[in-house]
Amino acid sequence: MNFQVVVCSHEQSNLELREKIAFPNEETLNKAYDVLAALFPKAEHVILSTCNRVEIYTAQEDDVDLPTREEVLHFLADFHHLPLDDQIKLIPAMVDQEAVTHLFRVVSGLDSMVLGEPQIVNQVKQAYKAAHEKSACGPLTHAWFQDAIHVSARVRSETALAEGKVSIASVAVGEFGKNIFETFTDKVVLVIGAGEMADEALTYLTEEGVRQLVIVNRNFTRGEALAEKFGGTPRPYEQLEEWLASADIIISATGADRPIVTKEMFAATRKQNQQKNVFILDLGAPRDFEPAISDLDENVFLFDIDDLEQTCQRNRGLRHKEINKGEQIIEEQTQKFMQALYHRATGPVVKRLMEQWSEVRDQELDRLFSRLDSLNETEQQEITYAIDRVLKKLLHPPLQTLKDQAREGTPHSLMDALRRLFRLSD
Repeated sequence: MNFQVVVCSHEQSNLELREKIAFPNEETLNKAYDVLAALFPKAEHVILSTCNRVEIYTAQEDDVDLPTREEVLHFLADFHHLPLDDQIKLIPAMVDQEAVTHLFRVVSGLDSMVLGEPQIVNQVKQAYKAAHEKSACGPLTHAWFQDAIHVSARVRSETALAEGKVSIASVAVGEFGKNIFETFTDKVVLVIGAGEMADEALTYLTEEGVRQLVIVNRNFTRGEALAEKFGGTPRPYEQLEEWLASADIIISATGADRPIVTKEMFAATRKQNQQKNVFILDLGAPRDFEPAISDLDENVFLFDIDDLEQTCQRNRGLRHKEINKGEQIIEEQTQKFMQALYHRATGPVVKRLMEQWSEVRDQELDRLFSRLDSLNETEQQEITYAIDRVLKKLLHPPLQTLKDQAREGTPHSLMDALRRLFRLSD
């Protein structure tokens, strides 16, 4: 076992669990890498934490040193100060080829809630970059993630998965917002946050004709840049409550590690306008709005990531043909990746075995030719060729067996046996 991924995604768990074990910001992520390095110093790690998934990818040349699923789950529970209860114990893991396929599907948008969504590519790239900057990556994770990004490009160029409304924000606003408002053109839109999710939401809303955009972000400079891009108005974070009261549509994706809008806080903004409909789309994981806000009054419509599941399943059914195309590409690329990996794993053993036997051959031929000094050059060549043929025939069965087993996985036991039998040094 060289590869493993522990998977907590929208398919296996609810948002309540995902937000408990999320790594929502750089500070939390850096601390996590420090802990992983201390716990599993020989393993490589990449953490992918988005609104729809928390996944920990691990890899190691020597499978003995790869942390087990149970060890990774213990890390998750301890790091987030959570009990190792049934929810966490049931988080699944995938290993080797299944793990490789999973990452390829994730980055290609085939495992996304919104099929083909483009944000996941950048999210995977950012996760890989963050791991690299913390020196958490190694040769296996480098190969794994670089191949995954290449696979994603193939899937997106050779299928129509990314056509139409494929961002989480566009599907959510289009599905839920239009059930509340006939048009967005006369509505005041408040966007909290200035990351990729906010950018995606604003792209869709401006295409829908929204004219009154307000962006509130803790980092005012980033909020200002986003407002300039979409013709909106930046406002300091201190004015958040004021704009919560004024907005008709609120979209939030901040990356905060706890709700930034409590029920009490939002209730205060509703005192003067309880008859006004307000649509809130909370794209945070952890959530930015306390779920109890939806119970304040009948005109508050609060939706989060998990509310999208039914809509996304319907869209997935409509794209069955394109899904099959994408899956075929991923299967092909997975096989290529695994074969290259196994060849790389067995290569040093084969090389050292050939070198060792070549050294023995040369020593014995030198001894023979020094004793039979009457042999001419042609005769010496014939003897050399004969010895080479014997060596190749003797080595062919073990090397062919090694090659055959390498097609199914890294043959650690067989390689160890060859090292011991022939006393091969590293």
